[in-house]
Amino acid sequence: MIEQVEKGRGRRRDVLVVDDNPTSQTVIGRRLTRLGFRTMLCGDGLAALDMLQGRPFDVVLLDMQLRGLSGLATLREIRSAPRTADIPVLMMTSRHDAAGALTALAEGADDHVAKPFDFDLLAARLNRLLDRVGVIDDLRRTNATLDARIADRAMQLGEMRMLLDEALADRARLAAAMRSMQVREPSSV
Repeated sequence: MIEQVEKGRGRRRDVLVVDDNPTSQTVIGRRLTRLGFRTMLCGDGLAALDMLQGRPFDVVLLDMQLRGLSGLATLREIRSAPRTADIPVLMMTSRHDAAGALTALAEGADDHVAKPFDFDLLAARLNRLLDRVGVIDDLRRTNATLDARIADRAMQLGEMRMLLDEALADRARLAAAMRSMQVREPSSV
């Protein structure tokens, strides 16, 4: 069995489970909780979008076929909002054909799993998505640090350019003054 999510990762990971079947919600929530995830359950797409605006989640486990706002329409809304656009979304469906997976991936899902699924496999997929997000977050922090260093260097370069321009202007004035002094001095013949 896959080791719990917390082991070696330092913290629990928050998963929003969106499924309109209460039994599926409960089973998925309990099993993921036992595997070390912290789960929040939701029964429809609109409520999921509200929850995503209200608090951060590390990953969304989204049923493709929801009543009301479909899973794909919910996914499109998640991807279109700047605050949620980068949250990993794993789509789940009862369709066992490649078309379901291709549709989910084409709409922006990060992964796809067919029901009923093996929970160890589901946990492995969730962990892979979350690890990838961790790497991306590390890269963003590194890029932000580099951007700050570049901005600092650009300011320093601008200051140095100003000092150089002033020094060149002083040099030009000094050269002009020396030329004018040479012209004014009487020649000694």
